[in-house]
Amino acid sequence: MNNRRVRVNRQISAQSVRVITTDGTMIGIKSIFDALNMARNAGLDLVEIAPQANPPVCKIMDFSKYLYERDKQERENRKKQKMSMLKEIRINPRIASHDLQTKIRHIEEFLKDQNKVRVTVVFHGREMQHRDIGENILNSVRNSLAEYGTAEGRFQMMGNRMSITFGPKIAKPTK
Repeated sequence: MNNRRVRVNRQISAQSVRVITTDGTMIGIKSIFDALNMARNAGLDLVEIAPQANPPVCKIMDFSKYLYERDKQERENRKKQKMSMLKEIRINPRIASHDLQTKIRHIEEFLKDQNKVRVTVVFHGREMQHRDIGENILNSVRNSLAEYGTAEGRFQMMGNRMSITFGPKIAKPTK
């Protein structure tokens, strides 16, 4: 909601409005002049909260405090929003088992941080003839990550690369 869209005091064009006091109690439907007088007597502003309602809902409050609280809430919401990044782990088809386990631990950490991970097996030269090795590696990675994330789709071949993307497991809310 933009500052320009929130109508205050004389900017409210409706003839009658539903008035709410500062403590949240509903006064009822009043003419705009009565509502403005009530707000002026309280030393506060009449702020249009729900302009689409019939009649519009207005609240008697301090407008600058309202803007501050709304901006604070928006900042808090932006802070809570975390952008999910796509991380990529590259693996050679000749990777040793311990090295693969190390890569899997890194992938687990990325998934715990709610990031998506693309695991890519890069083939060089004649390794392209043995794509089944890459599929076996990606299958073992998928099986190892079953409790941390879910595979999004199937294996994809792009040139000399075979990849699969994992998304973090969504925590189910406890009842």
